[in-house]
Amino acid sequence: MMLTICTDTLPQNCLSYLAFRLACVETLKFCEFSRHLPGEFREPFGFLTEVPFLREVAPHVQIALLAETWRKHISTDVHKANLVDEGIVYAVCETAARLVENLPEIVGPYVETGPLDVRFPVDHLLASELRSLHLQLSNEGDFLLISQLQDLPPEEADEFKEQFHLNDAYLAPMFEALGLWHVNIGQLVPKLTGLLTERELQELPQVLGLSTAPVDR
Repeated sequence: MMLTICTDTLPQNCLSYLAFRLACVETLKFCEFSRHLPGEFREPFGFLTEVPFLREVAPHVQIALLAETWRKHISTDVHKANLVDEGIVYAVCETAARLVENLPEIVGPYVETGPLDVRFPVDHLLASELRSLHLQLSNEGDFLLISQLQDLPPEEADEFKEQFHLNDAYLAPMFEALGLWHVNIGQLVPKLTGLLTERELQELPQVLGLSTAPVDR
């Protein structure tokens, strides 16, 4: 089956694979680069910076969240997307489209070294098709809307949620994502099968700084 978002499904095709792979590999490359920078010079990075509410989520947690959404997407079972899944689909599509538009020279190598043999002309049409993946889904973009809650006092936040029909259970996955830190590398690696190569999976603990395999909550 696949991942369902409202009344639609995210197509299991080469284009969705490309969106997830580009966002994942680009975030991993930033992880490698960031290790050489002093802490005070590090700005938030990773594909989830496309979603303001999740901008501060640690990069290794971003990869774990991406992996979980990817697992749902390629599953043979039906998975109803939560708000985090919706935000991730938006973020991977926007990140991939931006890379195609601004850094086309790195897109080819990212794709050519991947586990699937796919070929796309790296041009504005590809960027448009990547954005269309999420634009054609019938979600309401609440994962973008709720960033306004972060600047509101409690009473006004409650009024805001009531106005836009945002109940606590619906929003819970987004707040939970903000609180995540520990990632179980043993559980993470299998979820990225089909998105990363065997070599990339073997190097993943070192790239994410998770060689000691901390236990997930």
